[in-house]
Amino acid sequence: MSLMFTEFLRYDFVKIALVAMLLMTPMYGMMGTLVVEKKMAYFSDALGHSALTGIAVGVLCQWANSTVSMIGYAVVFALLLNQIRYREKASTDTIISVCASVSLAVGLAILSRGGNFSNYSSLLVGDVLSMTEDDLKVLAVLFVITVIFYVICVNSALAITIHPTLAKVKGYSVRWMENIFAVLVAVMVTFSIRWIGILLINALLILPAAASRNIASNMRQHLCLAVFFSVLCGFLGLFLSYFVNVATGPVIVIFAGVFYFATLIYSGVVRE
Repeated sequence: MSLMFTEFLRYDFVKIALVAMLLMTPMYGMMGTLVVEKKMAYFSDALGHSALTGIAVGVLCQWANSTVSMIGYAVVFALLLNQIRYREKASTDTIISVCASVSLAVGLAILSRGGNFSNYSSLLVGDVLSMTEDDLKVLAVLFVITVIFYVICVNSALAITIHPTLAKVKGYSVRWMENIFAVLVAVMVTFSIRWIGILLINALLILPAAASRNIASNMRQHLCLAVFFSVLCGFLGLFLSYFVNVATGPVIVIFAGVFYFATLIYSGVVRE
């Protein structure tokens, strides 16, 4: 095992990917708990799929940096969804599904012109080994921002989730908090897509938190277990994918799925 670990850390790009996982997965574990508690799995999934439309906007505007166009579009998209949620009477899931479907269709239509969609197919599964030191620095800043947000705002975010009217009476700015949360999730999800993949990013956000919720008895346990599962899945996925020569993102999600079903079975046995 020690020889395998030595081999694993022989290359600099693997070391960068490992540090990235140690920053990215706790971040997803933390925010995933709030997404699960708020029942916003569709929301984060819609943000992931909107990345293609963000790239399409960048192509139309002839921007060189696709990450900027992806994040910019995702932020606008997230804020728009929040506004629609407050104004329309339809269910949140329906609104998100309609907006995400239309947005994705527009993005695919633009990017597939002239049969050029193959140039963007790598975004579907991602490649964490392509991360650079500059990417790592930006990810570290995003990690710090996420931790600060969670520490300061977790109580108010949960209060708004449980009883928005009572939270408003107690002085919490419900609309501002919801918008800040939506923007942070949008930036976090969109920035990570190049390494985890559009098809898998939502699973990394939801599965560890959902697995934790199966066996946690309070919010502190939910957070700690979600971060633990997320980090463990990230490390195991990166480690195994390196030696079996497959994409890292799918392996991480497979491990996360295993943990989810294991905790689901365990919780069922304990309750019986």
